Amino acid sequence: MLHRLAADLTLLVHFAFILFVVGGALLVLRWPALVWLHLPAAIWGAWIEISGRLCPLTTLENRFRLDAGLEGYEESFVEHYLLPVIYPGGLTRSLQLWLAAGVVFVNVLLYGYLLLRRRKTRIKPP
Repeated sequence: MLHRLAADLTLLVHFAFILFVVGGALLVLRWPALVWLHLPAAIWGAWIEISGRLCPLTTLENRFRLDAGLEGYEESFVEHYLLPVIYPGGLTRSLQLWLAAGVVFVNVLLYGYLLLRRRKTRIKPP
């Protein structure tokens, strides 16, 4: 029971992390100090997708599932949980790279906006 609970908790943390990677720059608009947490998280998330590796949270969740007597899964968290919801069918390498590009694109846009906004507040007309 404890291992099952740990697996479920790991799943929730993993999902929250993915949401933070994708949309955390929106939080940075409100709380600028979060940039020091979000930027490394976004880089990590993009790198995991681009490299095709499994996130350590996926490995940890699988370990807890196996310890609880449940089946683990061999694909990534995104492939196992999110892809069936967002994209019926399988995750191809090409789609995985598009997902990574989407994360990078969204964050570049949001951080570009932040930098422009910050620059405008520093430069005040005479």
